[in-house]
This record gives sequence, C-alpha cells and structure tokens, in this order.
Amino acid sequence: MPSPGFAYDARTWKEVVHLLANLPLSLLHFVYVIVTILVGTALSLTVIGLPVLATGLAGARLIGRSERARARRLLGVRVDEPSPLRGAHPDDGFFGRLWAALKDPVGWRAVLYCLIRLPWGVVTFVITLLGVVLLWPALGHLARGMGNADRVMVRGLLSPSDELERRIAELESDRGIVVDTAAADLRRIERDLHDGAQARLVALAMGLGLAKEKLLEDPDAAAVMVDEAHGEVKLALQELRDLARGIHPAVLTDRGLDAALSSVASRCTVPVSVSVELAERPAAAIEGIAYFTVSELLQNVSKHSGARQAGVDVWRVEGRMMLQVTDDGKGGARLDGGTGMAGLAERLGAVDGLFVLESPVGGPTTVTVEIPWRDRDAMPAAGGTGRASGGRG
Repeated sequence: MPSPGFAYDARTWKEVVHLLANLPLSLLHFVYVIVTILVGTALSLTVIGLPVLATGLAGARLIGRSERARARRLLGVRVDEPSPLRGAHPDDGFFGRLWAALKDPVGWRAVLYCLIRLPWGVVTFVITLLGVVLLWPALGHLARGMGNADRVMVRGLLSPSDELERRIAELESDRGIVVDTAAADLRRIERDLHDGAQARLVALAMGLGLAKEKLLEDPDAAAVMVDEAHGEVKLALQELRDLARGIHPAVLTDRGLDAALSSVASRCTVPVSVSVELAERPAAAIEGIAYFTVSELLQNVSKHSGARQAGVDVWRVEGRMMLQVTDDGKGGARLDGGTGMAGLAERLGAVDGLFVLESPVGGPTTVTVEIPWRDRDAMPAAGGTGRASGGRG
C-alpha cells in the first residue's frame, strides 16, 4: 500500500492558505483605507485634513509592501518594489513635501487595491472553504484559478507604476556607477601625477639647485648634473604625455576615431586590423567611450588572450554605434568573478550601452558593443571618459 500523504502538492496548499487569508487581511486593509482616506478627505478643509490623508497614503504604501511579500511567499509572484516616495525639494518646505505625498501614484494604487480586495476576499474565502470541505476533487483547479486572479491584481496594482519608474530606478543605479567611476579616475590621475611626473619634477628641481651651486666651483660636475636634469625633463614629459593620452588622446580630438584606434592597435602586442566605417563623426563623448572601450579590450588581448591576430570593426546601425573586437586566442573570457570585463560592461550600461561577450574555451573571442549614437553638434565636447580596469576572466 502506498504511504498516506496529501492529495495536492505544496504549491496548491500555499495558494489555499493565501486565499483563506484574503478575507481577514482585506477586511483590515479596507477598514484602514476607509477610515484614513474618508477622514482625511472630510477634514481636508481644515488644517489637519491633508496631513491625515498623506499619512493614510503612506500607510497604504506599507500595505502594498506587505501584500507583495505575501504574494511572493505564497504565490511565487516576483514584483519589483516601487521607487521610494520622491519628496519635493527641501527648500519647498512643509507644504511642498505634503503635496508630493498627496500625488504619490503608488499610494493611490494601493488604496484602490485595498478597496476592491474586500469583495474579492469574501468570494475567495467562501469558495476555497467549500472546496476544502465539500468540493475536494476540484480544489486544485479552484485554487489555481483564483490564485492566478490574485497574481494579476498584484502585478497590475502593486507593481512599479510603469516603464518610466523602472527607468528612473535604472538611472539611479547608473548614476552611482558613473560617480564611482569618476572618483576612481580622479584618484588614478592624482596617483599618477604624484608618483610619476611630480616626483621627477621635484628631483629635477633639486638637481638644478645642486648644479647651480657647483657651476662656479666645478663646471664639469655641474654640466653632468644639467645633463642628468635634461634626461629627467624628457622622462617627465613622456609621463605627462602618457597621462594625457589616458585622459583623452589628442589624436582622437584632431583626427577622429579611425586614427585613434589605429594608434591603439599599433601599440598592441598582437597584430590588429582596424576597420572604421562611419560617414560622420559622432559626439566627442561617444568617441571617447568607443576609444577607451576598444583600448581596454585590446589590452586584454595583449595580456591574456594568447592570440596571433585580432580585429577591430566599427560601424553605425541607425541610432547605435557598433564595435566588435575579435581575436583567435584561447578564449575562456567571462563577465563574472569581478574581472575587468564586468567593470567595462557596467560602465557601458551606465550610458545605455550593450556589452555582449562570446568566448568559448579554445576561442575565438568576440566582444560586441553597442553605444547610443549622438550627432556631433548635439552634445558639447567632452574632455574624456573613464576607463575600466583591464583583466580577463
């Protein structure tokens, strides 16, 4: 004989629990909404009416959060949390913040959810209870159908407002990436100046000071010191040129992306063919992003790929600039693991770019990048853009 057990699986019983809990919870939520919203509306002509209404909307937001959590645990519904309430500017004072709270669309949708849930909660409670007691064979179908209706309500009324709100959340995340990137680049420039050119210039000043003291006493030794100082000047100038190239190369500004990428390819340890098919130059910021993206990818090719040759192709497809860097190396590059590839993908995502990596073990590796196109006269010239750390997963 088979061992005894429940006739339905865990998913069905979770739906049953959710449906039975609808009535008591919807009753509590309905009473809360009626009391706060009606009282706030009735007293809106007085001093305390609007604050009561704003408080009621804030509480409705909390109800929506609890309902999303309940649906996530019992119905398996994955709904993103709406963005936090965006208040007015602090300088607007109390009434500005109050007006922002009263216009909260998330709170008003939660109020509507609470109002329509009471009759629905009565229906689901009664039908589910009858299914458990009398309609046992049909319980699974009943629970699944009403559970799907609940899923639709949660997604329709308790999800983020629309695509615009989701876009705002993405932009907030991207803004954090851009700020962190800019701070890291400033620290890198400061470190390079302090440890490189600045140190050489300090040594140059000391050497020239000693040469000045020995100019009359020992002209030959002074000449040697001046010659050494001349060598230090050359090295300092070279380091400054390299630093300037890392911020924004002059060849990119003067001659465009084709010449700049050819210059980068010439410094790669692997032979690189470059093909740039652009009828016009994009905005300076877009050129900078494309330049540093290809530069980082070619650094990875030099350091990690073991390739014999590589290629860089740039072209435009409607409103997107397309970049593709290929090599015939050993492959195995990955985005995970905190590699430079992951950092590069994050930085491209922060400007609405797309980064696609195809690198099977044994090769070849193909990296395809899409960057939004901007006309050159549509954006002001930019001095440069941040670089991602090199590395290959």
